[in-house]
Amino acid sequence: MTEQELNRLGKTLWAIADDLRGLMDADDFRDYMLSFLFLRYLSDNYEMAAKKELGKDYPDVPLAVLRETGAKSQLQVWYEENAEDVEDFEKQMRLKVHYVIEPQHLWSSVAEMARTHHTDLLDTLWKGFKYIEEKSFESTFQGLFSEIDLHSNKLGKKPADRNAMLCTIIQKIAEGISKFSTDTDILGDAYEYLIGQFAAGSGKKAGEFYTPQQISTILSEIVTLDSQEPKNGKKKKLSKVLDFACGSGSLLLNVRKQLHKEGGTIGKIYGQEKNITTYNLARMNMLLHGVKDTEFEIHHGDSLLNDWDILNEMNPAKKLQFDAVVANPPFSYRWEPSDALGENFRFKNYGLAPKSAADFAFLLHGFHFLSDSGVMAIILPHGVLFRGGAEERIRTKLLKDGHIDTVIGLPANLFFSTGIPVCILVLKRCKKPDDVLFINASDSENFEKGKRQNRLLPEHIEKIVDTYQYRKEEKRYSRRVSMEEIKNNDFNLNISRYVSTATAEDPINLQAVNANLVKLKESIVTSTDRHNQFLIELGLPPLP
Repeated sequence: MTEQELNRLGKTLWAIADDLRGLMDADDFRDYMLSFLFLRYLSDNYEMAAKKELGKDYPDVPLAVLRETGAKSQLQVWYEENAEDVEDFEKQMRLKVHYVIEPQHLWSSVAEMARTHHTDLLDTLWKGFKYIEEKSFESTFQGLFSEIDLHSNKLGKKPADRNAMLCTIIQKIAEGISKFSTDTDILGDAYEYLIGQFAAGSGKKAGEFYTPQQISTILSEIVTLDSQEPKNGKKKKLSKVLDFACGSGSLLLNVRKQLHKEGGTIGKIYGQEKNITTYNLARMNMLLHGVKDTEFEIHHGDSLLNDWDILNEMNPAKKLQFDAVVANPPFSYRWEPSDALGENFRFKNYGLAPKSAADFAFLLHGFHFLSDSGVMAIILPHGVLFRGGAEERIRTKLLKDGHIDTVIGLPANLFFSTGIPVCILVLKRCKKPDDVLFINASDSENFEKGKRQNRLLPEHIEKIVDTYQYRKEEKRYSRRVSMEEIKNNDFNLNISRYVSTATAEDPINLQAVNANLVKLKESIVTSTDRHNQFLIELGLPPLP
C-alpha cells in the first residue's frame, strides 16, 4: 500500500471515529475502535490460515447464497458440514496460528450482524473476546480485551442502545475498510495512524502511549547502526531489543522497520508497560504488524520496581542483555526511592535519582541491561544535562566511565504531552571516541514550525542521524567535545555551553556612524532655519 493510500485509509477511519464518538472521551472511543480493527486482523489472518489448512475442502459459497442460508462466513458452512472434524481442525490451528476464533466470532460474521442490526451483536462480541482471551493456545491473548467495556453507559444507557451503537460503529468501519486493499499488512499501518491521531486529540495524556514517528525514527536509526563504527552502517541482526516504557509499542516497531529496510532481522522484541490499557494496545500493535507471538514479549509491570522476573536473574551467565535499548519514559516522574532500591543492582554503583524526578532511574534501569556491543537511545528532559545534587553525581560517573556517547538537543513543542524541548542521550558500555558529540538541532532552521506542534521533516531527521553516524562537526550545529573541557565545566552537559546557535552580530563602524550623525545634525540645522523663516513671515515665534 502506498503512503497516499494509507493516508486515505487513515483519514477515512479517523473521520468515522470523529463522527461517531459524540460525547465520548477520545481515549475511550480509541479502545473500542482499535479493538475492532484488531479483531478484523485476527479474523482475516485466521481465515487465510484455515483456507490453507482445508485446501479444496474450504467452502466457496457466493455471498448472496450465504445470506439466504443465514450463514455469516465460509468457515461457518464448513463447521456445520463437518462437525465431527472441528476438534481436530482447531488443534491444528492452535499449533499453526496459536489461536482459534469460532465462526460466529469472526469479523465477517460480526460485520454481517452489524449490517442487519442484529440484537445479539453485543453478546456475541463479548463472548468472542472472552473466547479469544481464555481459550487461546498461548498466553499472548490473556486479558487482551480486558479494558473494553461493551456494557458501558458511554455506548448507551440501555442494552438495546449499546447494541445499536456497536452495530453502527462496526458497520461504518467495515464499509470504510472495504474500499481499500484486503492485505492484512494495511491494518497494522492503519492502527498506527489512528494511534497517532488519537494521541493528537488526547493532548498531555498522549505521552503515556505514543512517541511521534519522526522522533521514534531518530532513535531507531541510531540504535540499528554499528555501535563501535556507526559509519559502517546498519547491523545485520539485533538479537534482543528492549523498550522498558513501551507505550503502544510504536518505538519498538520502528526499530524493527529500520532494520528490515536494510535486510536485517531482530531475534526477539521485549517491552514493559505499566498502564494496562496501553499494555494491551502494545500487544495488539505487535500482532497487527505481523510480529509472531513467539517473537515478542510484553510485560505489564513497573520498570522502576523491576517486577519482571526475567530481568531479575542474578546469575551473570543467564542475565538478559540487549543489543538495543530505546525508551521515551515519562518526564520528571515523581517516584518513591527507598533504601532497598538503593541497594538494587541497577542503582547501587550510581546512586538513586531524586524523588522529584525519576529520569536517571529510568536511564540506569535500561542501561543495566545493555550489552557490551549495544546502543541505548533515550528521550529525556533537558534538566538531566545540568541539574545538581544526586543527578549531577550520576551524570558525572556516567561521563567518567565513558558511557555517554552523544547528546542531541531537539526543538520545543514536538510532543503531544509537553511543549518543553527535550534531548536524546545515546549511551554505550564500550565506546571508541574519547569525547562526547553534541548536536544542537533546536534552531528554527532545523524543524518546521506548526500551529499546535512543530515537526521534524525527513531532511532534518537525516541530518541528525548523518551527523551522529559520521561524527561530523558543523558550526552552530554539532561539535565533538573533549572530556577535559566537560570536566572544566563541572560535567555540566548543557548543550548551549558547547554548541551555541546564536549568530554573531555584524561589526559596527563607529566612524561611519559618527559621519552619518554629523550629516544628520547639519540637515536638522538647515531645515530648522528654513522652517523659522516661514514662521516669522506668519508672525509666529521661531523654533529655538
